[in-house]
Amino acid sequence: MPDETKYQDGELIFALDIGTRSIIGVAGRVVDERLEVLAIEKEEHGKRAMLDGQIEDIAQVAKVARSVTDRMEAKLDCVLRRVSVAAAGRALRTEKGRFAMDLPQVSRIESDLISQLESGAVSDAESRLSDGDESPQRRFYLVGYTVSSYLLDRYPMTTLKGHTGQQLEAEVVATFLPSEVVESLYAVMEAAGLEVASLTLEPIAALNAVIPADLRLLNLVLADIGAGTSDIAVCRDGAVVGYTMATIAGDEITEELMRRYLVSFATAERMKMEMDSATITYRDVLGLEQSVPGVQIREALMGAAENLAQEIAQRVVALNGAPPSAVFLAGGGSKLVCLRDLVAQALDMSERRVALAGNNYSVSAFSQEYELNDPEYATPLGIAVSAGLGLISDSYRILLNGKPAKLFRSGTLTVLDLLMMNGYTSADLLGRTGKSLVVTVDGQRMTFRGESATPCTLLLNGRETTPSALVYAGDAIEFVPAVPGRSAARTVADLLGIDFPGGVMVNGAPVGLDWTLHSGDQVATREEPFELDAPEEPEEAPPEAPVPEPEPEPEPEEEEPAPVEPEPEMEPEAGPEPFPEAPAAPLSFARPLCVYLNGEPLVLPGKPGGEPYYLMDLLDRSGIDFSKLDCPVELLVNGEEGAFACELKSNDAVIIRRSERRPG
Repeated sequence: MPDETKYQDGELIFALDIGTRSIIGVAGRVVDERLEVLAIEKEEHGKRAMLDGQIEDIAQVAKVARSVTDRMEAKLDCVLRRVSVAAAGRALRTEKGRFAMDLPQVSRIESDLISQLESGAVSDAESRLSDGDESPQRRFYLVGYTVSSYLLDRYPMTTLKGHTGQQLEAEVVATFLPSEVVESLYAVMEAAGLEVASLTLEPIAALNAVIPADLRLLNLVLADIGAGTSDIAVCRDGAVVGYTMATIAGDEITEELMRRYLVSFATAERMKMEMDSATITYRDVLGLEQSVPGVQIREALMGAAENLAQEIAQRVVALNGAPPSAVFLAGGGSKLVCLRDLVAQALDMSERRVALAGNNYSVSAFSQEYELNDPEYATPLGIAVSAGLGLISDSYRILLNGKPAKLFRSGTLTVLDLLMMNGYTSADLLGRTGKSLVVTVDGQRMTFRGESATPCTLLLNGRETTPSALVYAGDAIEFVPAVPGRSAARTVADLLGIDFPGGVMVNGAPVGLDWTLHSGDQVATREEPFELDAPEEPEEAPPEAPVPEPEPEPEPEEEEPAPVEPEPEMEPEAGPEPFPEAPAAPLSFARPLCVYLNGEPLVLPGKPGGEPYYLMDLLDRSGIDFSKLDCPVELLVNGEEGAFACELKSNDAVIIRRSERRPG
């Protein structure tokens, strides 16, 4: 068991590779620009919980992720909280984007300009994705991008930071996945008790482990063959030029054995791993023990392996335009003995130009305990290396309360859009006023309003802002949700005064001054008090008990007509006389506030205790449904942009209206 008092520090990198067949965890620290791997754990899914890289059974995947994490914690002797992950899926989309900037004068290029340049290129890729989207309502999540090229004053550059120039240009390859794919990944991490520290794309991560930056001048291809998907990345001229994905992978090989020999998936997996043996013994689904030569297994797999190799070759040529200089095979599926030769044949390349990944891991990672040259480690190592060495492109990110926010493709992005994407609702923005208390006292209806909500705190880059404000790459939002107000609560004493001398009935029954009222209660008063305890004394005391107490004896004579209660029926005539004087002190409120809302005068009743009104108090009076906004909203106070927490003064002119300018 880990030490519960020790938590993951900021330097400890924890990565999880959520694969179709298994989950692999890697943890380490950066030492001299390399990741020192301290722990590795792997566990297979107990049942099929993923399909083609997409999570199907969130609970099952979360269970395995938690199990891997627990074993990692035991090895590291600390509690893990933050995890780096990578996304994949059959619906992956990539788009190229380009953006140029002309500076007013020759300037030194720093990180802020590079961020603007790259985010502009990503936005261009987003627009291309939107133009070609057959389902405009489908939301896509930006899961990563790589810079294909920079131009500085029309001269190609590998990096811009620190140089001086006036004309900047960048081209990126941006990758998107449907929101449901990414949301399921976040749901798994949440269910496993983990917080996503960084998110990238699986082929990007694997590339960072397999092909170091100094080798990317060559035209190289990485094919990461997992159980459910084969992720492909292409680099040349020093940059990554594209990603793609095939849904044919290692499981197709296993399923071929299942069909051929009538065995379970687990048995087929074992047979696949043992096919170099002379004879393989297995038990089929009928319960019969069988044996088959290993060479027969290899022959049985050949058709499925050839299909996989052909699919990879077609994807590579479509993405690269021609066979590359060399191909690296990674992932558990790459271990199939004949696959290397088949891929070389399909690409019409020399077998010597197709190799298993692992030889280059040492450039970015090392370990004192583990052998890292296993091609199956490409993605988990790549996730950890990408996070630890800062290889994840994060110029196009927005921080929400200090953490990277989820960013769905939506064209122009407002603060409200971003908050909604990240799980907040209009109630968190506006708050809810406490429930009112409505009672009737001697025939007079009285309403006591609940407390107003405590306004939310909404800051954009350290300044108060509005939900309709536009956000851009690199922005930081701080948001503290509004706190609902308390419902109105009153006792009889609060209404009539603690010294009220008369009697009180609520809904026809006598009550004391400490009685708590509820909405709808009917309160009646009379000049004479009620003896509330007298009717109960004869039942609770023995017959002899009332004898030594002569004082209460006359009371039963007056109490006998109480059940009939003739007095309360006549009370409405006499009640109003003592009542108006008693509640005068308890029912004191602040003076009303007079403002103008959208040009119309509005009188706001005074709040209990003289509390002020805020701009957010008027949102529900504007007629706008903030839960279904499809455009920005203007919030103005006396002609200037107002924030939720802006305190209103008498005669303020408030504008709350839909903006004519729509996003996108």
